[in-house]
Amino acid sequence: MLETSNNSELPSIPNKRYFTIGEVSDLCDVKPHVLRYWEQEFPDLKPVKRRGNRRYYQRHDVMLIRQIRDLLYHQGYTIGGARLQLSGDTAREDSAQTQQVVKQLRQELEDVLKILKA
Repeated sequence: MLETSNNSELPSIPNKRYFTIGEVSDLCDVKPHVLRYWEQEFPDLKPVKRRGNRRYYQRHDVMLIRQIRDLLYHQGYTIGGARLQLSGDTAREDSAQTQQVVKQLRQELEDVLKILKA
């Protein structure tokens, strides 16, 4: 997930529910226009929009932005590569969950088979 060692120069995230685009810009050391652009490029980055189309980011959005920043600025990924890397994290989690479900289903089927044989 998020490599905290790569973001050691960034300030800690305050314990708030919502952050304005200016606050996120300061917390992640990224200009607001870059944040707006990343919203278009990364489907998981969806801040809440309220009156006047104002953006309000949540803690998970800030952490995702820091991860995107690390991928692009420190690890040298392109936008497309970073998008694939982030979706790959999700795919690995989905794969692990699928394997767990299959294992559980197989065990249940073996139990049913034992009952039917008896």
